[in-house]
Amino acid sequence: MEVRMKADLDDEQLWKAVVDAALELPASELYPFNEEWEVARVCGKWFMISTVRGKRMVNLKADPQDARALCESFESITPGYHMNKKHWITVMPGPGISDELVRELVMESYLLVVDGLPKYRQPVDPASYGYRED
Repeated sequence: MEVRMKADLDDEQLWKAVVDAALELPASELYPFNEEWEVARVCGKWFMISTVRGKRMVNLKADPQDARALCESFESITPGYHMNKKHWITVMPGPGISDELVRELVMESYLLVVDGLPKYRQPVDPASYGYRED
C-alpha cells in the first residue's frame, strides 16, 4: 500500500509537521520566546521561529540561492518575516506546502545553523547527517 503525504497543509498541520521535524533532530529544543513567538534552537541558536498573524507563519534559515528559488516556486513561501530576508524564509499554509517539504526545509535550516557552530559544539556532522543536497 502506498502512503502519500498530504499536500496543502493547514495551520495546525503545518505546525505539527514543523514541531515533529524539529524535535527529531539531535540537541534541538522547542520553547516559547514570548507570548506570541515560539522558537526551535540547537545549541542555543535559532533554526525556526513561528507565530500566528492570521495564519501560522514559520521562519526557517535557508541558503540564499535556495531561498530565492523557493520564494519564486511557492506562493506560500516568502522572504523571512522580521528576519534577514537573504538568509531566512517564511513558510505559511498554502498550495504545495506538504509535510515532506516542511520536513526538508526544517532539516536544511537545522544543518545550516549546526554548520555555523564551532566543531566541538556540533551535535552532528552537518556534511553527512541526514539528507542534504549541496
